[in-house]
Amino acid sequence: MSKNKMKIIVTTVFASSLFLSGCGLFGNETTKKVDPPKEAEVTDKKVTEETTGKGEATEATIKTELYLVDKNGYVVPQTLALPKTTSVATQALQHLVTNGPVTDLLPNDFRAVLPEDTEISVDIKEDGVAVVNFSNEFKNYQPEDETKILEAVTWTLTQFDSVEKVKLQMNGHPLTEMPVNGTPISENLSRATGINIDTAGVIDITNTKPVTVYYIGGAEGSYYYVPVTKRVNNSVKDNIVAVVNELVKGPNSKSNLASEFMPDVALLNDPKVVDGTVTLDFNENIYGSFEEKEISQSLLNALVLSLTEQKGIESVSVTVKGKAELVDDQGKKLTEPVTRPEKVNTGSF
Repeated sequence: MSKNKMKIIVTTVFASSLFLSGCGLFGNETTKKVDPPKEAEVTDKKVTEETTGKGEATEATIKTELYLVDKNGYVVPQTLALPKTTSVATQALQHLVTNGPVTDLLPNDFRAVLPEDTEISVDIKEDGVAVVNFSNEFKNYQPEDETKILEAVTWTLTQFDSVEKVKLQMNGHPLTEMPVNGTPISENLSRATGINIDTAGVIDITNTKPVTVYYIGGAEGSYYYVPVTKRVNNSVKDNIVAVVNELVKGPNSKSNLASEFMPDVALLNDPKVVDGTVTLDFNENIYGSFEEKEISQSLLNALVLSLTEQKGIESVSVTVKGKAELVDDQGKKLTEPVTRPEKVNTGSF
């Protein structure tokens, strides 16, 4: 299916169904929060408590983002309610182990990525580095999962405010490369390393830089946001512009992902950043295929998730031809900047 056809399908479906559950976007609060397909939520800013689980969190559980692998091989955050614990980082990684405690919580068509029976410990240093030690079972993975493991571990841990970088060990010995296929391991893994990296169409990677954007994956009734790291030419100086360009360009046509941005969406002015809020002024094509002049919530969600991956960006304000009094596809006025949701892909689309 071509990208443009996929965009049209997704736009129609999302407008009629995905956001009927009331995700809390653009409510009456001073600051609005995006509620994507399935999100995770960080409760303890000091990485001492992380948990995830299916359904709503209770007093005995904590919502946690687990980076799992979907049926198309993408590493995707899924927010689950896990039991409360004083070892949230360790518990999160334990829920990435195949046939481990996550088994009964796995969403349909998702799987855990760490080898069965792998034992894990996590030591978080004061400098924000999480040192992860795996048992010998860690080396029992399929070669094709090598990069996915690095991404899943890194992004699961860096959801916590106290973790900025990750180091890996096996049996107490530092790992400089993965044990099966020998993929080099950065001394300090971070989100800057990327996730679901797409280099399609890139000729000279040395003249590019990475930006991570969120596209739409899944199927009708179970859509979710998928982070993808694209390589963009260094000639695009403004990373915010680069992110918008990649959202408009859309995912690789050979992928199973989609974007709600139509190819004729364009920024009319340079982005403006003030106190962590970026203001973007679009042309009217941001309205997409809606007959009424409304902005799709799913489009806005993807925009906010993508831009808040950029350092210093905490919220997004959208105008169209300079007009700020916009309306979303539920008829609610978009009067306040939109912040990133605490968790991604929570199931409360």
